[in-house]
Amino acid sequence: MSRERIALHLGGHGHEHAHEHAAHHEHTHPDSPELTPEQTLALMSYMLEHNRSHAEELHNIAHALEAQGRAGAAGIVGEAVHYFGHCNDKLEEALRLVKEEK
Repeated sequence: MSRERIALHLGGHGHEHAHEHAAHHEHTHPDSPELTPEQTLALMSYMLEHNRSHAEELHNIAHALEAQGRAGAAGIVGEAVHYFGHCNDKLEEALRLVKEEK
C-alpha cells in the first residue's frame, strides 16, 4: 500500500514531519485523527516492510557505487544500511509488543 493510500485510509494525514523523534515526547497534531488499534498495527506493519525494502535498495546502491569505483560513497551508504537495520529491529520489536498486547 502506498504512503498516499495509507494516509487516505488513516484520514488524510499526508504531511511530512521535519522534527526528530529521538526520545519520548509530547506534542499534538491537530489535523491528525486518532488511530484505531487496527490502523496502528497496519501502519506499523507497512512501515516495517517499507523500510526493509528501502534498506535492500540502498544495499544494492552501495554495491553499484563500489563497482563504479566510488568506495567512499559506497561505505557511507553501507553505514546507512547498517543504521536502517537497527531502526528496523526496533520497529519490529515494537510491532511484536503491539501484537502481544492485543
